[in-house]
Amino acid sequence: MLAEPADQLRLLDLAALDLQVAQLEHRRKSLPELATIQQLMAERASLLESQVAAQTRLSDAQADAQRVEEDLAPARERLVRNQKRVDDGSIGDPRSLRGLTEEIEHLTGRIAKLEDDELDAMQVVEDLTAEVEQLTTQRKELEDRIRGLMAKRDSQFADLDKELAERRTEREAHVRLLPAPLVATYERLSARTGIGAAELKDRRCTGCQLEANLADLRRYAAATPNEVLRCEECDRILVRTKESGLPE
Repeated sequence: MLAEPADQLRLLDLAALDLQVAQLEHRRKSLPELATIQQLMAERASLLESQVAAQTRLSDAQADAQRVEEDLAPARERLVRNQKRVDDGSIGDPRSLRGLTEEIEHLTGRIAKLEDDELDAMQVVEDLTAEVEQLTTQRKELEDRIRGLMAKRDSQFADLDKELAERRTEREAHVRLLPAPLVATYERLSARTGIGAAELKDRRCTGCQLEANLADLRRYAAATPNEVLRCEECDRILVRTKESGLPE
């Protein structure tokens, strides 16, 4: 392939722009905030799961406490009613009185048991309420951190995207100055090697960083200025400059 030396030099400018674009894209994908956000989102999911589980246990405990209260109310009413009948002497039959007294003893024991159950249930409700509140606070604090990191990420995205757009606009302008066959070859090589052209500097390809052997250097030196050279090691377009260090 043949191309004017000036166009070959412009190809290095295009390669430099492509390198900048690649670096910016890498920075965009590698922002430290991205990994931190991902980690915190996983923590949030785990925290939310714990919060839902604790809330479920709290709802169950509240239901248990409500059931105990519902059992206590009629038992207390019946105890008061029976005790009043005993106290006012309205029951003259000794057998009936004994039966009522036994029921009062049973109710008293049942109420004592239910009151203990109620205290236990209330303690469970209190503990679980505190746990849910703590988990809710932790989740909100975590979400505040995530929102802050997302805002920082988005700000950096905006800066990087602006710079990427500028570099890509410059790239389009450079491409328009180059012959289509040269650009096509460059793009094809870039798809395979990352950057399709490199400078031959101090007898070394700046793409693969390997020094050319003497035979290749002599061949490069003997080539006409408009001949498009290729690196024997990495196959990139090799652009000669005043700093190539070719033998006379």
